[in-house]
Amino acid sequence: MNESKAEDRPEDFVLQMLGITKEFPGVKALQDVTLEVRRGEVHAICGENGAGKSTLMKVLSGVYPHGSYEGEILVEGAPARFGGIKDSEAEGIVIIHQELALIPYLSIAENIFLGNERASGGVLDWGTTRSEAARLLAEVGLAEKPETTPSDLGVGKQQLVEIAKALSKRVNVLILDEPTAALNDEDSAHLLDLIRNLRERGITCIIISHKLNEITAIADRVTVIRDGRTIETLDLHGEGITEDRIIRGMVGRPLDSRFPDHESTLGEEVLRIEDWTVHHPVDTERKVVDGATITVRAGEIVGLAGLMGAGRTELAMSVFGHSYGTRISGRLYKGGTEIHARNVSQAIAHGLAYATEDRKKFGLNLIQTVRENISTSALGKLASWWGVIRSEEEAGVAEKYRQDFRIKAPTVESVVGKLSGGNQQKVVLSKWVFSDPDVLILDEPTRGIDVGAKYEIYGIINALADAGKAVIVISSELPELIGLCDRIYAMSQGRITGEVPRERATQEELMRYMTMEKTR
Repeated sequence: MNESKAEDRPEDFVLQMLGITKEFPGVKALQDVTLEVRRGEVHAICGENGAGKSTLMKVLSGVYPHGSYEGEILVEGAPARFGGIKDSEAEGIVIIHQELALIPYLSIAENIFLGNERASGGVLDWGTTRSEAARLLAEVGLAEKPETTPSDLGVGKQQLVEIAKALSKRVNVLILDEPTAALNDEDSAHLLDLIRNLRERGITCIIISHKLNEITAIADRVTVIRDGRTIETLDLHGEGITEDRIIRGMVGRPLDSRFPDHESTLGEEVLRIEDWTVHHPVDTERKVVDGATITVRAGEIVGLAGLMGAGRTELAMSVFGHSYGTRISGRLYKGGTEIHARNVSQAIAHGLAYATEDRKKFGLNLIQTVRENISTSALGKLASWWGVIRSEEEAGVAEKYRQDFRIKAPTVESVVGKLSGGNQQKVVLSKWVFSDPDVLILDEPTRGIDVGAKYEIYGIINALADAGKAVIVISSELPELIGLCDRIYAMSQGRITGEVPRERATQEELMRYMTMEKTR
């Protein structure tokens, strides 16, 4: 169903992608996809992981050049044949990828004009570079000086630098791929306000996001893609277009509940973290975790809520073999017995597992196969007595998890870097489940993945709890914690400020604890 206005004419569209088909060896990633974007609108693209959204944007931006796909691209009604990114940028089409492309140790000004330098007579004009950078930073609401380096900025501010960089290229169509996936609520709200301001200035924005609440709040229309095909384009100013309506288009069926039904059966206490304190690895006088105590029982899913910087990840990483921090103190009990896990090997040996929030950087080897990634956490289980990996057994284990966790990969020899985000996350979970831990710490397990894949991962988490595992889930999405967890701890400024059971958990109650100031 396409709900474009009846009076739409070709000249009303700043961009049209007509009948786009893109094939890779053995895979048809896009099939006859059509996308029509009106001038000056915010147009969202939604779909499950692997639906073809990013592939479509790579076609548009010239990453996949003309001739490598079928179909036609029209910009302002005229055919466009982009041979590379520079060609699309010359037409005012700029893409900001989910993995930001700033060089951390160049200045903001140098990053903004990299490849687009301000020069006079072949010599860089530093005065103009800095003054224009300052103007662009002011436009995006960033108070930092042009000399600041991105390594000194948080992810939210780095996103703003990327937008300033796009504005320096006289952008007409700005494409943002999962722009708020790694941002906290405050940074997300600021970014969405900036997108609204860009719309008021006549800049067309295309936004790819799994956060449907943000899509319904900011977008004018949304195009839904499923299995490489255009399903429908919905006018979000029309009647009856809700998040559930968009989900039905994405997954092909109503999703009556965002969370699988689950009743926990709790056993004995498995893990106790007691009076845990961690200092910053550089500023060693600063406490990032301050006297935290939490417990988790067999079969229990315990949530950890907090604003960015509250200390959730720092707590998890420091418990998992002192992977973060200095001057770590406190006690760790497993089954009532104190244990010492001063490195990752010791943590794994004690039955602990930690799935990082950054699966691409720390959780996976993207150039290795599904088989190789799944086996890495417990190679000893697959080694012969002389230390050689039994390859057939390794392949069999990987194939079992591919089927059990419904990893969408043709074979276990598929390269992980070519999988969608949701399927990469399932490989991360497979890897740690294969190590047969008693405690799984899952840090942002559904970040950047769609509602359908989230539902499947929630089912995996529930099944792990049903198998008697103790599960700790860190999430920035409060509805996720409320829908999934038996108990939720809240953190603020490194301290545990509250403990809320499922039956009493609301976003308001959790936020009250998450914003609580230190009392000492």
